[in-house]
Amino acid sequence: MKRILSAGTALIALATCPLLAAAETPDPALQDVIIVTGHRTTTATDAALLPEAAPMDGMDITRLIARTPGAARIGNGEMSGQMQYRGLFGPRLNLRIDGHSFASGGPNLMDPALHYAPTPLVAAVHIDRGISPVSEGPGIGGGADAVFKKTDYANSSEATLGYDLTIGGRTVNDSLSTGGIIGASTDTWRANLLGAYEEGGDTAYKDGTIGGSEFQRSIQGLSTGLRTDLGEFSLDWRRHNTGFSGNPPFGMDIRFVDTDVVKASYEKSFGDVLIEASASYTDAAHGMNTYDLRPAMMRREALAYAITRKADISATFPAFGGSLQLGADTAEEDHNIHVVEPENLDNYIYSLPDIVIDRYGAFAEWTGTLGAFNAELGLRVDEYDGKGGTATFGEDASMGQKMLAASYNASDRRADATTVDAAARLWRPITDDLTWRVTLARKSRAPFYLEWFQWLPSGSSAGLADGNIYLGDPSLDPEVALIAETGFDYVTENAYIRPTVYIRQIDDFIQGTPFDDTPGVADSLEEMMASMHGSSAALLRFTNVDARLIGFDLDAGMNLPGPLRADAVLSYVRGERRDLDEDLYRMAPPSLTAGLTWEGQDWSATFETRAVAEQDKVSQTLQEAGTPGHVTLSLYGDWQVNDGVRLSAGVENLLDQITRDHLSGYNRNAYGDVAIGTRLPGSGRGAFVRLSLVG
Repeated sequence: MKRILSAGTALIALATCPLLAAAETPDPALQDVIIVTGHRTTTATDAALLPEAAPMDGMDITRLIARTPGAARIGNGEMSGQMQYRGLFGPRLNLRIDGHSFASGGPNLMDPALHYAPTPLVAAVHIDRGISPVSEGPGIGGGADAVFKKTDYANSSEATLGYDLTIGGRTVNDSLSTGGIIGASTDTWRANLLGAYEEGGDTAYKDGTIGGSEFQRSIQGLSTGLRTDLGEFSLDWRRHNTGFSGNPPFGMDIRFVDTDVVKASYEKSFGDVLIEASASYTDAAHGMNTYDLRPAMMRREALAYAITRKADISATFPAFGGSLQLGADTAEEDHNIHVVEPENLDNYIYSLPDIVIDRYGAFAEWTGTLGAFNAELGLRVDEYDGKGGTATFGEDASMGQKMLAASYNASDRRADATTVDAAARLWRPITDDLTWRVTLARKSRAPFYLEWFQWLPSGSSAGLADGNIYLGDPSLDPEVALIAETGFDYVTENAYIRPTVYIRQIDDFIQGTPFDDTPGVADSLEEMMASMHGSSAALLRFTNVDARLIGFDLDAGMNLPGPLRADAVLSYVRGERRDLDEDLYRMAPPSLTAGLTWEGQDWSATFETRAVAEQDKVSQTLQEAGTPGHVTLSLYGDWQVNDGVRLSAGVENLLDQITRDHLSGYNRNAYGDVAIGTRLPGSGRGAFVRLSLVG
């Protein structure tokens, strides 16, 4: 394989660059694949990125994903980072854990989807370039699937033992991360245990520490598979336990997140027809409060519960000169949230009571040759039915809460939507070195349950962390995006470049807008209740507006004289409302990451520069502050000690710069040295070390 494209050296150069391989097959279409374990099969439209040598700048897998073109990380806490992709994040992205999506436990996404994918357990992250295939479920933007490590079937009837373990630490927050799998398999069965443990203290930066940024998380589980004449059966179970973990941009911190995930799958080929089916159950219990990790004048505890039940079935068979997959799926999400004063248990209110969202979907996806192009064509329809239960409250709840609860209980408390998605993803190899890509799609998203049913003024906002107060609206329409993007992948023996330009025209984009025509004047009960959260908080209602996202991103690299190589990733996105002259909220600023690597026989060393531009394209409605640009330097290396042992180490933020990441929220924790209401800084200078053992 071409040296510059070798999967074994892709990240030794720079952990930012998905690298293309020689053409083998047109399936799967248009993915970036982050490889954590270092082994993969490449295809014409896949790309491989190995994070083993990347700077260990945090425990959250979103930090690694943010090193790919178009991606960024929203920093809501060490355990609560969200992936942003080409300007979209939260419920707009189709995020899966081992091919499985489920509801987060809390309304502020303190446990977002990728919270459930600790890096020591992840084998690869498949990023859907541009949009997600309709077969992977609904979603208006792109998506990602964090695939767990597992013991694969062996080639003989004799049991084979194996393991894949990682341990690492950082000085900047005295953190430890360890985990992996141990298992055995034959050619008919496989089984492995999995586990991970992570903990850390407050993060240091040049002027002190970020108060309340500590964290703790553990996971244990089991993955099994059995091949029989009746088909292949698999069963996966995981228990996730997150302990006290800080969320400085929020009004509360994590006290616990206890989640059980169970998934059973089946597949079998009947001649040319492949049948696949799965069923899953997820139960998330989430506690958060205002006082364990921060000083509090008003002690409040919120308890949130989310149960997700899912099932799907599909058949794949030859048709129309290609492969056609027909499928159906269903999901039910149950949410229940109540807030209580710990010293007075009669002062409570069920702020989101017994919310149930049912979804029924069907899709058709064809992959094959369409004229001169390889193609993936998809059509998907989903039906949503939402309903809210009866709001209840304690004797000592405030009169305002009781009055708003009575009004909510007297309302219809139902919402519904139908979404239709259509996608065409086309690519054509022009020469051995050049492949053109184009995507045209109509993608849609039903409102999040908060956007429909939040009747009590609250800071819960699916992780926006802007300090504002929100109300929902059951009459909200689904978002509908018309998407076009094009680019090419050019690869030679000594260089590569993969640029993409895109536009997303979104009708009925859901965003907070002023509650009434007199913002700042408390002339309604809702505004009087919202004013209790502080004078700086604006009361907003989720509303349908019109928006546009345009952008450009690329990754590129080349071999230089000597054992040197250079790699870089550039990302730019601009979001704006079309119904008025205003920018969209929390858009990643333009950024460039570039590295120069010296490659030895079994070791490497990389000097990396990350430059982030200022962001002055901000939302006035959401009182968003701009941020200055910054440049940071890092140095890290990697040593393949032998076939089963790999050691990585380095120093991040060499010059100990104070950085203000635009996607980080505003500090609301009075502990530490960051002023209340200011943008949270990035971590200061620190060293990391990581050891990987595979056998």
